[in-house]
Amino acid sequence: MARQKQVKRRKNAINGWLVLDKPYGLTSNDALGKLKRIFSPQKVGHAGTLDPRATGCLPIAFGEATKTVPFVMQGRKVYRFEVTWGAETDTDDTEGAVTATSGHRPDANAICAVLPDFTGTILQVPPKFSAIKVAGERAYNLARDGEVVELDPRPIDVHRLTLVACPDSDRAVFEAECGKGTYVRALARDLGRRLGTCGHVTELRRLLVGPFGEEDLSGLDDIIQAAENLKEGAGVDPLVAEFIRPVREAMEDLVEIPVSEEDGAKIRRGMAVLLRGRDAPLNCETAFASHAGVPVALGAIDKGRFRPSRVFHL
Repeated sequence: MARQKQVKRRKNAINGWLVLDKPYGLTSNDALGKLKRIFSPQKVGHAGTLDPRATGCLPIAFGEATKTVPFVMQGRKVYRFEVTWGAETDTDDTEGAVTATSGHRPDANAICAVLPDFTGTILQVPPKFSAIKVAGERAYNLARDGEVVELDPRPIDVHRLTLVACPDSDRAVFEAECGKGTYVRALARDLGRRLGTCGHVTELRRLLVGPFGEEDLSGLDDIIQAAENLKEGAGVDPLVAEFIRPVREAMEDLVEIPVSEEDGAKIRRGMAVLLRGRDAPLNCETAFASHAGVPVALGAIDKGRFRPSRVFHL
């Protein structure tokens, strides 16, 4: 019997951002896989992993938006998290084994008194169950194999750390606005130790990543339901219109250089163009050129010339 030739599914040229409200219990890659099956994009990636037990903002980049992922990942992040006092775990959350206990419970006044010590640029030892590489291996793999994992403290930026609520004597809810590389689990661990007790994260939700916040979130169930409701032959265009946000939203903090159609064509060919106008900047390390509001290229401005580094095909 002749072997049937497998027909490859056609990939869709989708460009833009989907800001997913990642559900509890799903890895970031699992969530990405579900969206790939729905949208079948030519290219896709996410900006910042969330643990399976965390929920909230997971920006997904499609097509040309993948070129702007670094600007989202470098942006500020806001987390709301619950710390349960009295126990420390080897993962600093509910997944791990308890390694230390304490009968002491800090009150709201004591908690607020130490928060200034955890804001600004501080040194933080990442959790040993983290993706940081040690001699070429992920720390969490070494820890799972029972090896002793020693991680050096790293400077992190915590712009804001506030106590939101104390539901009872065992729990406290915080909100943190922080920079890249901050581990909320480590914040919970260190807060506990500073307060003379033990602590670990029992709930974690990311509210904001770079330019994307809670008002931008799309639920996975809503996306799946919308896909199931599509009429046969409709393609993914209705889903793109409903859930995909423009590429340029990831670059809102960059200098934008509007250019003419002629200069836009030159930039797309990799050519530098002289910027005209009294207010045109002379130098800028990272900017993007646009024509009629559509991004043309990322690049730098050097002595009044825009020099493209990555061209958008939009």
